[in-house]
Amino acid sequence: MRLLLSFLLIATLVPAQDSDFRVDTKLVIINVSVKDKAGRPITTLKREDFQIFEDGIAQKLAVFDLQELSGEPLAPMSFSQRPETLEERKAIAKPTSPQPRVDIKSLEDHRLVGLFFDMSSMQPAEQARAQEAAIKFVQSQMTAADLVSVMTFGTKFKVLQDFTQDRELLISTLRGLTLGDSSDLAATGDTSAQEGDDSGSFVADQTEFNIFNTDRKLTALEDAARKLGVYPEKKALIYFSSGVEKTGIENQSQLKSTVNTAVRSNVSFYPVDARGLVAEAPGGDVTVASPRGTGILTGTTQGGRRASFQNSQETLATLAADTGGKEFLDSNDLTLGIRQAQEDIRSYYTLGYYSTNEAMDGKYRRVRIQIGDKQAKLDYRNGYYAGKTFAKFTSADKERQLEDALTLGDPVNELPLALEVDYFRVAKDRYFVPISVKIPGSVIALAKKGNRQSTDLDFIGQVRDSSGRMAGGVRDQITVKLTDTDAAQLEKRHFQYDAGLTLGPGIYHLTFLAREGQTGKMGTFETNFTIPDLNSGKLLRVSSVILSSQREAVAAAVGSADNNKKLQAANPLVQDSQKLVPSITRVFRKDQTLYVYFEVYDPAVDPDQKTPTLFAGFELQQGARKAFVSPPIRVNQLTASRPGVAAFSFQIPLARLAPGEYISQVNIIDELGHKFAFPRNSLALLP
Repeated sequence: MRLLLSFLLIATLVPAQDSDFRVDTKLVIINVSVKDKAGRPITTLKREDFQIFEDGIAQKLAVFDLQELSGEPLAPMSFSQRPETLEERKAIAKPTSPQPRVDIKSLEDHRLVGLFFDMSSMQPAEQARAQEAAIKFVQSQMTAADLVSVMTFGTKFKVLQDFTQDRELLISTLRGLTLGDSSDLAATGDTSAQEGDDSGSFVADQTEFNIFNTDRKLTALEDAARKLGVYPEKKALIYFSSGVEKTGIENQSQLKSTVNTAVRSNVSFYPVDARGLVAEAPGGDVTVASPRGTGILTGTTQGGRRASFQNSQETLATLAADTGGKEFLDSNDLTLGIRQAQEDIRSYYTLGYYSTNEAMDGKYRRVRIQIGDKQAKLDYRNGYYAGKTFAKFTSADKERQLEDALTLGDPVNELPLALEVDYFRVAKDRYFVPISVKIPGSVIALAKKGNRQSTDLDFIGQVRDSSGRMAGGVRDQITVKLTDTDAAQLEKRHFQYDAGLTLGPGIYHLTFLAREGQTGKMGTFETNFTIPDLNSGKLLRVSSVILSSQREAVAAAVGSADNNKKLQAANPLVQDSQKLVPSITRVFRKDQTLYVYFEVYDPAVDPDQKTPTLFAGFELQQGARKAFVSPPIRVNQLTASRPGVAAFSFQIPLARLAPGEYISQVNIIDELGHKFAFPRNSLALLP
């Protein structure tokens, strides 16, 4: 394993997250819903009827309260004249400013309902449908116990209106939503050609621009839950969305972190699919490009579209199930989710106790509540994570914290991480797997030491196979020292960490965690990845395609792991004492050179000459126009040190290209084997 830490002047695609949250380990508040076997609320219990245990130890009940909220709707408001067209809706003026924050003490005996509009996942028509459903709820279904807040997420999370009972103000805020805002972010990122597409054409790969799209939605939900956590009452967050698409390389730990934050903040998610009941033609509606190839005839196109639709609803169902809410899918009445939230928060007990365990160790505490009636059904959160004071941690505490954060299922995402996993075949059944991680410099805290500023960075990772067995691991600690000049530019730079493992073909799960040593902030990244068996199949056998803007001298890398010369020799990205640094976000500048590297395995060879005939070219497309086409490279020799390997390398100056988004495509042809491949990616070019 080797590691490289470097500064790059590329802006990260991950927004910095607000990490200012605390868990009060002294007073623990638990809301309990108690129902009889027929599902009716039980509201006659007394303080002495409840017993509460933390990690098996009985706790003394210090807070007891019964919340019984009204379920009768207010008198319907007269429906004002609604705009009839999208243009008229957009023309409605927004409220000038949100209403002042409601006093927490005034929230007793009220139901807190947050309306969250994920504008980045909905098309304009779906945004309008969600807007109308929210207005309908406020006009005719809101009760005297309801306090409603309005939040949105487009390019960033916003609270448009804090909790209020003022229906006129709420309707004004809802009608002030800018329909069409951020709807261009709702496009799904294709990572390959369509299923059944055998026409030779290709689909523009938007993966690079959507790689954090899922994470950003979940981060916005986490921010919303954290902001609602200041209110001790049970809260319902109605999440209007058109599904949460997954690209296959999103950070799975962000979903866990969002759910855990919601549980800690006593927030239940009620996702509402704004698409409603969907029925479309087999090849898609008019918003979908015409299918190519034979997939429309064999059914693979229809099956792929249906699977993609169901996949977008899967995360919504997970958010609801794991936070005690309920998802509402495939229904044209979008107010059902709000009414269900009203019913769920109609009656519950609020219990509180001062934990006898005062250790600030950040560990999970299990909570169990029981009453005398064994047939009653109790609904409550089963535990919480204690707070932690990083400054008081010993070395053993810090190591245990890393291990616990990696294994206990409570990922922390205070540090945004970008991660990429690649593969190169180094033997018939073994693959070198580079793992590259980026951390924005803006979230790193530094300590002044002499004429330099420094921090420690800890890295730990686990790779498990499909059966859950450990297949490999990473554990490194490095010290970063910066001059005052470099430290002043930290906001515009980021750190890149690089490690490598050797694995066989298969399906793997990676959990990776980084910790910054000054404040103890941590970031977790989880993803599944597949290493294909390139010794089987009839397709052209190609490695990962590396796009890079930087070569580093191996001697300039930081960390003791760099001394592993055996692993350096197995790393195809190390050549002539230079290391090619993968660009994870694939964002480049005009003053840089784009390096492209990939390998072809076991090409056909001439029976007499014992040599292959391979051609490869690199091109950049912008829309329907080819912006750049490289001269083709011909390879007639295999790599001497690695049998059966043909390596390709391109260097493309970017100075003459216009800034913007591009599709990169590598065209590879095995002339003797009559095989070809067209790997493609997206990249962005900045001025």
